[in-house]
Amino acid sequence: MNLLAIIGEALRALRLNRLRTGLTMLGMIIGVAAVVLMLSIGQGAQTTVNQAIASMGSNLFIVLPGATSSGAMRQSSGSAQTLTLGDAQAVTNLPSIKAVAPIITGTAQLNYGANNWSTVVTGVTPDYFKVRNWSTEDGEVFSDTDFRSAARVVVLGQVTAKNLFGDEDPTGKTIRIKKSPFLVTGVLAAKGQSLDGRDQDDSVFIPLTTGQRQIFGSQFPGTIRFMMVQGKSVEVMDEAESEINQLLRQRHRLAEGTDSDFTVRNMAALAAVATGAAKVMSLMLGAIASVSLLVGGIGIMNIMLVSVTERTREIGIRMAIGANRRAILTQFLLEALVICILGGLVGVALGIGGAWAVSRAADMAVVITLGMVGLAFLFASAVGIFFGFYPARKAAALRPVEALRYE
Repeated sequence: MNLLAIIGEALRALRLNRLRTGLTMLGMIIGVAAVVLMLSIGQGAQTTVNQAIASMGSNLFIVLPGATSSGAMRQSSGSAQTLTLGDAQAVTNLPSIKAVAPIITGTAQLNYGANNWSTVVTGVTPDYFKVRNWSTEDGEVFSDTDFRSAARVVVLGQVTAKNLFGDEDPTGKTIRIKKSPFLVTGVLAAKGQSLDGRDQDDSVFIPLTTGQRQIFGSQFPGTIRFMMVQGKSVEVMDEAESEINQLLRQRHRLAEGTDSDFTVRNMAALAAVATGAAKVMSLMLGAIASVSLLVGGIGIMNIMLVSVTERTREIGIRMAIGANRRAILTQFLLEALVICILGGLVGVALGIGGAWAVSRAADMAVVITLGMVGLAFLFASAVGIFFGFYPARKAAALRPVEALRYE
């Protein structure tokens, strides 16, 4: 018997028992749909983390002022003002450092016409936008001349611009920050959320010198809130961290054995941890969903064993008229494989639809790739062959005389 005839016999047998075939296929449909849905959610989470990491910039350190002590109470990192603009300028000269961006921050009320918006205003140098790999969508960032002269210029994030100006072009317009007029030089490109969930596009940037002298003021002139430092490459990150620590300890005149009054955080290491956690979550979701595929495969094996028992006389007759054991084995394997393939196709469609529904309902990113769909489909086919082989082998092992006598 040729292969086409065997396939025809397999399909005929499945059509004769539509309800049983459908119920058997249901386990595979649920399994494949679960795999596609879980993998798409896991891949979406991993993509979200990667985008958040990329939005931060590359090869970054965050240098925070160290903790302070008040009596027996020890406060958190960043509570002391131990970093200065001079520290940032000194770090810039280190051989392993590409750029440094000192930062001060504060909350302020912004006004444009009848519109107002309260948000965090950040004082930075022009290098900040290079360190963050942050380009403008319209206009341009302020210049070194603006920084040196403490000019009243401002760069807006997308969310802030939308809330103040609506559909109007902000570039060249004047807004008020704490009642002081500022010229909008540009609007930044969208960045999205950071790893801590903060909306990076709800932002306002002014020259650091302007913030120190005109907006925030400071109890300690020349101090900064923290600084972002960019290494020249991934390979020199450890060397750069050591150089930063050594330089700042020298500048702060810290004796050997005493604690540093600053903290250097390697964002590349934190990013690697976050990426690893996202990958583990994706693998766990895929593994959990794969269990349902195995359950579906066991269901296929059970139904196929029942089918072999019911069709014992049929098998005996086919063997008596010339069908060999290979043909019997192939037919029952094909029946199991057809169930898995059809169930896999329906499951893929349901998984994609479910992923889309989750994305819309939960407002979360899901990613569906051709490789993911192919993997789920191939796994379903492999499950069908694996769990269908034993019933097929049992059918092929029947002796014609015994099969014909079976009632």
